[in-house]
Amino acid sequence: MKIVTDSAAEITREEMQAWGIHVVPLFIEFPDEEIAAGDIDPDEFYNRLRAMEPQIPTTAQPSVGMFLDTYRQLTATGEELLSIHISSGLSGTVNTARLASQQLSEAKITVVDTLTLSAAERFSVLVAAMAIKKGWPSHKIMERLTTIQKSEDIAFTLETLDYLARGGRIGRVQALAGSLLKLKPVISVEKTDGKYNTLGKGRTMQQTMKTIVDYFVTKFGTNTPLWITLMHGQIPDKAVIFEELLKSRLKVARLDVRRVSPVLGVHTGPSVVGAGVMPIELVGDLLDT
Repeated sequence: MKIVTDSAAEITREEMQAWGIHVVPLFIEFPDEEIAAGDIDPDEFYNRLRAMEPQIPTTAQPSVGMFLDTYRQLTATGEELLSIHISSGLSGTVNTARLASQQLSEAKITVVDTLTLSAAERFSVLVAAMAIKKGWPSHKIMERLTTIQKSEDIAFTLETLDYLARGGRIGRVQALAGSLLKLKPVISVEKTDGKYNTLGKGRTMQQTMKTIVDYFVTKFGTNTPLWITLMHGQIPDKAVIFEELLKSRLKVARLDVRRVSPVLGVHTGPSVVGAGVMPIELVGDLLDT
């Protein structure tokens, strides 16, 4: 079995090679060129984004043809595929993957809508890769992914709502009101429809980062060992503060720090920080000891 995912899962090139993960890219469309999300360094992207203000680039999902090419190549030897993707509530990518899989009726392809993105989507991809390495059958992997998707969570905060507004993710009136009041939002992804949900607001990033930690404490408690993936755009100083807040309130068993993919950064801007969180017991039987 092989795994296909997309750029929103925050899988590094090293992880692709180590785990045999295949990424069908989402694209960033600048005025003068289109770039696959994995082909631009995060700092280069965020610097370019700042220089474009008040304009921002747009994003594009992979085509049916791109999925077909990937699926045909990977199933040529009879391999089964698990194609795991960003929430259908935030992108049409998973529906495009389904259309491609339907055109290859002879191949065994399971398309998974994670109903989330970024660090939380990443959990599903990595856990599936671990399970494949252990030789798990597809039905057992799907059972574990269902459990993980019910158990994990993600939340993030932004310095400004401007990028979400320019990208059409929220209304301009809401963004203007937030800017006038100097409010920073705390955003999660709703499990029922995979769309953004506002958990709260604060006047400083310190306040909103604390709100995120409070939210995770309410959900997971303080004694549950957790796997946390911390994400940030281009604010390493805030990421360090956020990491300390997480460690001070939660029982951290594993913590990874990653950069927000440029294709997601289009809609958040450089000043984004957040985390995906999952009980590590859900991968206890998969981690190498």
